Amino acid sequence: MSYGGNDGGYRPPARPRQSSPRPRQHTRMMPLPGHSDRSDYYDDSPVRTPPPPPPPRQMPPQEQPPMGGQRPPRRRKWGFGRVLLTILLVFVVFLAGVWVYLEFSINRTDAVHDYSGRPAAASGTNWLIVGSDSRDGLTEADIERLSTGDSKAAGGGKRTDTIMVAHIPDNSTTPTLLSLPRDSQVKIPGHGTNKINAAFSLGGAPLLLETVEGATGLRMDHYAEIGFGGFAKIVDAIGGVNMCLDKEMDDTMTGVKLQPGCQDLDGAQALGFVRMRHSSATPRSDLDRVANQRKFIGAMVSEIASPGTLLNPFDLFPLLATAPDALTIDSGDHLHNLVGLAMAMRGISTGGVVTTTVPITDASAERWDKVKSKALFDAMRDDTAIPDNVIVN
Repeated sequence: MSYGGNDGGYRPPARPRQSSPRPRQHTRMMPLPGHSDRSDYYDDSPVRTPPPPPPPRQMPPQEQPPMGGQRPPRRRKWGFGRVLLTILLVFVVFLAGVWVYLEFSINRTDAVHDYSGRPAAASGTNWLIVGSDSRDGLTEADIERLSTGDSKAAGGGKRTDTIMVAHIPDNSTTPTLLSLPRDSQVKIPGHGTNKINAAFSLGGAPLLLETVEGATGLRMDHYAEIGFGGFAKIVDAIGGVNMCLDKEMDDTMTGVKLQPGCQDLDGAQALGFVRMRHSSATPRSDLDRVANQRKFIGAMVSEIASPGTLLNPFDLFPLLATAPDALTIDSGDHLHNLVGLAMAMRGISTGGVVTTTVPITDASAERWDKVKSKALFDAMRDDTAIPDNVIVN
């Protein structure tokens, strides 16, 4: 009997093929000595393939960096709040620049000074305000236009057409603007008795301040001076000052003529108005003149402090350009002192400031009433209300 042939010999059956792959056998660990729990060393968990990493994030087209790999700077949008803040910042810087310009551009003089026998400091703040007849800087055409007259014809030297004391109280008492007639006979230190305006001619601002302090007993804290040309330029810079005149004013000395009614006075007309005393409209001469001066100052300060001037660049910028050359203040004064004076005096035209002339004994305005003038000066020194019987207008 043979095997392996095709003649009917025995052939083992073929092993069937498996349709699924053979299961993977798990790796087993050898048991450790002393361990009987097989779960400690049998790892029956299937082997897992880690998931593929996520694809890189694709940036939008507008965020795609350039070829160099650097992102271009991102432009920020200007919102309303940022624009408003920028405008406000520019405005503040502008105001600061104007303030610094005025602070260092205004003319200064050493008027306020200490000396033996000077009145002691009292309540409130006192300004000595002087309107001089200085013609410095005026051309022949200016002198003719302003009707100031020639300096030699006026006697030469430098005099004061206006002498005022502005008192700003420390309490709720009403501020006071007091006029001292220029012909008042007072004692001038080192020069005997003379007209008060002669002190300015003899010794300038320091001697005038010492003379006023001696005559009134009031200590002056600040000083301000303005000349003919500076006064007219300031009026022209703000476009004129509105004044209402009751009657025609015709000065026979200067030739200045003003019509009755409400009108805007330009620089030349305003200067003629505050100097006028030889007219039928000013029968009390210097007393009417100082009253008109206080009235005009009130109207001018109100005009300068009005929104129509401060918010109008065609008035504001000429004013800022003119004021430094027109004004002279004490070397110890600053711009904020002037602002405080203007704020206190802006109530003149509305009755918010007591305006008066020092009480006198006759129409010549040379002699002061000693009793009434003392009561006036005491009230100003003590920050009390001015008695009605000493107010002269």
